[in-house]
Amino acid sequence: MKTVIFDLDGTLADTSGDLIAAANVCFRDMGAGDVLDPEADQATALRGGRAMLTLGMTRLGRSAETDVIDRYYPILLEAYGGAIDVYTHMYPGAMDAVEELKKRSYGVGICTNKPEALAETLLRRLGVRDAFASMIGADTLPVRKPDPAPLFEAARRAGGLPERSLLVGDSDTDRNTARAAGVPSVLVTFGPAGGDMAALAPEALLDHFDALPDLADHLLA
Repeated sequence: MKTVIFDLDGTLADTSGDLIAAANVCFRDMGAGDVLDPEADQATALRGGRAMLTLGMTRLGRSAETDVIDRYYPILLEAYGGAIDVYTHMYPGAMDAVEELKKRSYGVGICTNKPEALAETLLRRLGVRDAFASMIGADTLPVRKPDPAPLFEAARRAGGLPERSLLVGDSDTDRNTARAAGVPSVLVTFGPAGGDMAALAPEALLDHFDALPDLADHLLA
């Protein structure tokens, strides 16, 4: 079986609002107020908790205080887990594309650098977990993307051969993962970092999920 494996944050769903809210919980605890902006800092949010804390500490002139980042990272995760689906929403057409891929006999799965428990919770809150045959998080295996092992495992658990998979993502991490795996990548252009995707030279760019099933047919022919 051929498989289409999706990144989660910034690819299937816009999770930036809830991520930034969790980071700002940390900055308020430091007495600094809401350091991150839900609109301007979307791209950084989708790169994860440590990236958000690092950006905020840099703005506060405290970038050298890596111990503070380490101390607040679990606090951020706890805050995020407690309010994980307040602002998050699936991108238009995402689940229609997933269902169409399954009709065309593709296995579909998720490979994310979000911690597995948080990813599982979010997908269930959004009501879409059962649509995916596999879900590999940052801590499911001893390694994470851009190591190709999580992508291979997501493909295997979705019932497919790793070498006949396609990765849909939104970042250089996803592009590098696919390159390391020797499989094609499709990068979405509708996320916060969409304007930068062409420079990463993926096998294809995706402006809307409507086009994904035909792209998969072409790239995995």
